[in-house]
Amino acid sequence: MVQKQGPTADPTATEPKKRRRVGFSHPDAGVDAKDCINIYLVSSKEEVGASNNFCLDDVDLDRFFDEGKIYGYKGLKITIWVSSISFHAFADIAFESTTDGGKGITDLKSTLQEIFGLTLVESEEEFLQSFSTQRNFIRSIVSNGEVLQYKTSNGQINDSNAATSDVEVVRLVVGKTAAGHLYSHLIPLVLLLIDGSSPIDVVDPSWELYVLIQRKTDQQGEIYNVLLGFTAVYRFYHYPDSSRLRIGQILVLPPYQHKGYGRYLLEVLNDVVISENVYDLTVEEPLDYFQHVRTCVDVLRLHKFDPIKHAVSSAVSQLKQGKLSKKTYTPRLMPDTRVIEDVRKSLKINKKQFLQCWEVFLYLGLDHVDRYMDDFVGIISNRMKEDLIGKDSGTGGKQVIEVPSNYEPEMSFVMFRSQAGEAASTVQIDENQPNQEEQLQQLVDERVKEIKSIAEKVSVQLSIVAEAS
Repeated sequence: MVQKQGPTADPTATEPKKRRRVGFSHPDAGVDAKDCINIYLVSSKEEVGASNNFCLDDVDLDRFFDEGKIYGYKGLKITIWVSSISFHAFADIAFESTTDGGKGITDLKSTLQEIFGLTLVESEEEFLQSFSTQRNFIRSIVSNGEVLQYKTSNGQINDSNAATSDVEVVRLVVGKTAAGHLYSHLIPLVLLLIDGSSPIDVVDPSWELYVLIQRKTDQQGEIYNVLLGFTAVYRFYHYPDSSRLRIGQILVLPPYQHKGYGRYLLEVLNDVVISENVYDLTVEEPLDYFQHVRTCVDVLRLHKFDPIKHAVSSAVSQLKQGKLSKKTYTPRLMPDTRVIEDVRKSLKINKKQFLQCWEVFLYLGLDHVDRYMDDFVGIISNRMKEDLIGKDSGTGGKQVIEVPSNYEPEMSFVMFRSQAGEAASTVQIDENQPNQEEQLQQLVDERVKEIKSIAEKVSVQLSIVAEAS
């Protein structure tokens, strides 16, 4: 990290005497961190300083600076280079001058150290050398991991664009591999690119990293690995002799996004939970875009699952009978509990996620016919009203009790559901607001729009598969 201060005026230069004025100086309004900080992801020393590098947009800098502002600098420009080879970083800080305008002078060095930690190097020379000295950083770490391959339903290796022969997923278990060392290098990107994220515990052996890597060959013909993305998964114990997997974080590096790699990671995880017969796969507070991709993937999986076809057909037939919206109580047309359990056992899709997919199947079954839409929207509205507001106030939900454990006893607990209710939705409505119905209607409209978007993408995929066969 280097700081450059621009030239200052000569203090010995004489100036014409000016009349003294009495007044109040304007307080320092500061500058938005996002307006003076640019972060670039580079894969070679030749890219450092080049004009066509990949700039990381929409990074979360506000959490590191007071109100997202930097104070006390004039003409501030910070350029940060992050190596996609070893994830070391170098910061070039340039400014014209500093002055305390009432809010102090932001300590840039300590703030950048807070973000990048030990990956932040002091000199540009050291950073440039890391491209050669750390060339095999990823390869050496994944060498002791377990290589996983996603298989299609016919048992063959997937031959999609994302799953080409030079791309593979490697599982690294914390405590048994160098997973913690790798993750410590990825923490800055996690903090900057994943909304509201916090680092995982790199000494907890229940964490597993699934890293997506690509093999490349340099000009000398030597093979090295590039990390495209990763997901951090926590393995919970499930009574009596099983486990549950929960996705805590998933990130595809920005240069490789929108190319199918996130979906590929999901498909590999789906293959893992089935082959290892875990209880189910869940996601911790999924972001909207990830939930969209996840539901698309699961709907396509469920489309080939025969046990749900009769249940879907029966529910769609009821919908097509019409006039449900005119009844005092609109039925939810839920699948039978046996169907829900069959889905969990075979595909490891939990109830909450299956019901998200179920609504997409109902919409697909209606063939986009307008006269059925009022009833369909009524079912969505009824379901969301029960989930968000509840039939009655004060219904039971989740309870937490402490239990003894050999691993960090003070942090050990069991969460269970009382018999009175189920897990509430992550979406909440402000019960104190008088326009509660308007809030609910807005959420219903957003949900219906999401269902239509997923249904459209799934239909395209199914058409491609049908044409190929």
